[in-house]
Amino acid sequence: MSHPSFWQNDVEANQIVAQLKSLKNTIQPWQDIYDKFKELKELVGIIKEEDTSLIKEINIELERLLKKIDELEFVTLLGEEFDKNNAVLSINAGAGGVEACDWAGMLLRMYLRYAEDKGYVAKTIDILAGEEAGIKNVTVLIEGEYAYGQLKSERGVHRLVRISPFDANKRRHTSFASVDVIPEIKEDINIDIPEKDLKIEAFRSSGPGGQHMQKSDTAVRITHLPSGIVVSCQNERSQYQNKQTALKILKARLYQLERQKKEEELTRKVGAVKQKIEWGSQIRSYVMHPYNLVKDHRTDFQTSDVDAVMDGKIDDFIEAYLKANLKSRC
Repeated sequence: MSHPSFWQNDVEANQIVAQLKSLKNTIQPWQDIYDKFKELKELVGIIKEEDTSLIKEINIELERLLKKIDELEFVTLLGEEFDKNNAVLSINAGAGGVEACDWAGMLLRMYLRYAEDKGYVAKTIDILAGEEAGIKNVTVLIEGEYAYGQLKSERGVHRLVRISPFDANKRRHTSFASVDVIPEIKEDINIDIPEKDLKIEAFRSSGPGGQHMQKSDTAVRITHLPSGIVVSCQNERSQYQNKQTALKILKARLYQLERQKKEEELTRKVGAVKQKIEWGSQIRSYVMHPYNLVKDHRTDFQTSDVDAVMDGKIDDFIEAYLKANLKSRC
């Protein structure tokens, strides 16, 4: 016989343990830094000027401490509700045809490189390749602590200016792609979706050909009829696994939709309304011709090292956004 009260007590106990562990993980790094600083301070008080090698070693340790402090200060910017969660990142090609599809593919590579550098695990949930190059749209689950908190700054329209590799006349082209980032919702948040509200379809995976291509209808597309939200998954080996992953993404999108509705009601702003993927709505511009410049239009942070940015080095942009966002909340 089940005992709901005992079960409830176990759940609450597990939540308390998780909270204590989280608090310890937050406090302990600062305590370690303080203890190391005291140790170095005591050492400085007893060394002599001629101990050059020891002085050099202390300076190196101080630089390491300063670096750790910078890293911990950055984490303090990530204090919103779902910042610690995994991230569901979607990229959609906008105005520009094959150019935009190629640009969306370049952005996907940028975020995959970023995730790799951070030690995150990136799993492609669904992808639709472009007819000639790049991708039309893609959804990627990025797993790792603070993945959502880091990547939420990327939400918006990204604009590329370059000499087109697809134009025989070598003319300059402008392309657009939109990036959406939502947090993966954990199982302890209950979101009830009635079966009657879902339209579930199986189809054959549309990835590139080859011996590993799925020959059966294992991919799954789920349409949430009341909201019109459509989620697909085709990367898992079985139809059941694809369905479960698609349901997980759908719950995250529905939860985010409800949050946006509430924010609109409270603030009466249009921030939750998706912008058109075209000129004038971009959050960041990547210019590769006639000069090199990547500029974030929300923070005015910019760099001329376009190659590094396209290789996933976007930490400075993320930090600038988080600091500006923190100031706006204060």
